[in-house]
Amino acid sequence: MTSPTSKHLRSKSREGKTLRIETPRWFTPLLKPARYKGAYGGRGSGKSHAFAEALVEAHILDANRSTVCVREVQKSLNQSVKRLIEAKIEALGASAYFEVQEAVIKARHGTGRIIFQGMQNHTADSIKSLEGYDCAWVEEAQSLSQRSLDLLRPTIRKPGSELWFTWNPRAETDPIDALLRSDRIPPDAKVVRVNYTDNPWFPSVLRAELEYDKRRDPDKYRHVWEGEYLRNSERRVFRNWRVEEFEAPADAVHRYGADWGFAVDPTVLVRCHIVGRTLYVDHEAYMVGCEIADTPDLFATVPGSERWPIVADSARPETISHMRRNGYPKIMAAVKGPRSLEEGVEWLRSHDIVVHPRCVHLIDELTLYSYKADPLTGAVLPVLEDRDNHVIDALRYACESARRTAAQKPVAAVNVAPMAHAWRR
Repeated sequence: MTSPTSKHLRSKSREGKTLRIETPRWFTPLLKPARYKGAYGGRGSGKSHAFAEALVEAHILDANRSTVCVREVQKSLNQSVKRLIEAKIEALGASAYFEVQEAVIKARHGTGRIIFQGMQNHTADSIKSLEGYDCAWVEEAQSLSQRSLDLLRPTIRKPGSELWFTWNPRAETDPIDALLRSDRIPPDAKVVRVNYTDNPWFPSVLRAELEYDKRRDPDKYRHVWEGEYLRNSERRVFRNWRVEEFEAPADAVHRYGADWGFAVDPTVLVRCHIVGRTLYVDHEAYMVGCEIADTPDLFATVPGSERWPIVADSARPETISHMRRNGYPKIMAAVKGPRSLEEGVEWLRSHDIVVHPRCVHLIDELTLYSYKADPLTGAVLPVLEDRDNHVIDALRYACESARRTAAQKPVAAVNVAPMAHAWRR
């Protein structure tokens, strides 16, 4: 029997040169032509990598092919798959076939091109510019609106054209799931489910995160790693947030917060800044089972962390001392105090939170952080679950001084869930 994580080598030739691509077994049904091609599942499956390689291969074999890479919202090319495609061109030794420009990738010996666009920027008239394209690849398709899907499908209509979709499922009511996972999918569609278990190159750095989530939070594990639908529950703590690409202004007052890992728990650093009643979070560092000796290097991945004050969990004074001796002299212990957890969460809930797409672990936690439920009645309790909260804790510490300053001033009442008996830290 063939293992689901096995791979095979596919070879194509052009101009006497042979292109050899190692292919995960799950991708083989998608090598044949189809109007709709889709792959859905959890993190670490390699979906985007496989489709990026297929795109590069297609453009090598046809120098006149044109592809548009689509997301629902794209404010800059940093949010697109352009860098991934560039990396695949280099890894496959295919630079001779492509001219990589700032906003487009062109064929060196043909009219073909790869462009990158956000569907929210299109109207019924502007979308017509894509009518002659051979392929549209929609990455993060779970975020694609019904309006965008309705605009895109009839626009890509050249004979033999294809629509590609890759996504991590969120809800069965999302437009892409209704199109490609219902009992009435289009007749010429090839759709596969793929998870980390199907990825022969699953990186070891993600293995520790996966095992941590599997042990601590089965619901999170099923949603993030196995691609199960998110259970939308009244127990969710945070609904006041959104994912959006942004650049911190030059005069931003950066706030850094750190939470220490215990044994196999994650060590976390976040960076944020506050504008009015909006909290912007633009960087995170996260490692499960990080050794104390490796923590300075982990924190160095967050810009400016050596220069700005960092407020850290006070439960590990020896770690704070180590960090002070190793390049982080401005790190300090959080004050905490009675009800610091409750008040910190309430303060976060009173702000609009904007999260940069690269902060994937904060996105996970804001999605899943919940109140406890009565095991007998299912009623939501005024008690926070002690899980899915390491990045949120770091964010609380980062904002501790702002919260304490605000507490000394009269403020309007905020409508939050009762938390009189919440766990304390």
